[in-house]
Amino acid sequence: MQITHVSDTRLIILGSVLAFAGFLLGGITGAQYQQYVIQSRQFDVCYDYTSDGNSVAVKCDEKIQDMFFFLISSLGLIGVGVFVLVKGVRGKWDQNVKSDEMVGPNK
Repeated sequence: MQITHVSDTRLIILGSVLAFAGFLLGGITGAQYQQYVIQSRQFDVCYDYTSDGNSVAVKCDEKIQDMFFFLISSLGLIGVGVFVLVKGVRGKWDQNVKSDEMVGPNK
């Protein structure tokens, strides 16, 4: 007997974790690079402020490139997570187990 619309739980969990990790990475790194985006639009030089209150001049282009790297990584994780989540909802891993490969009391 084959069930037609049952999801594969493992892929759903994996997809959810990957998508959550992407949102988490984007939220944490996006907040760190927000000041460099504002500074690069208004001024020619960006400054990094240390914990003791001193300002250090940094290259705006390098900080913006770092921001885009984390943005691409975050969007990639979210995209892969959504893809795996959809494959889990539409998947048939749990249903296509051969009878000789089943284990347990009701095999």
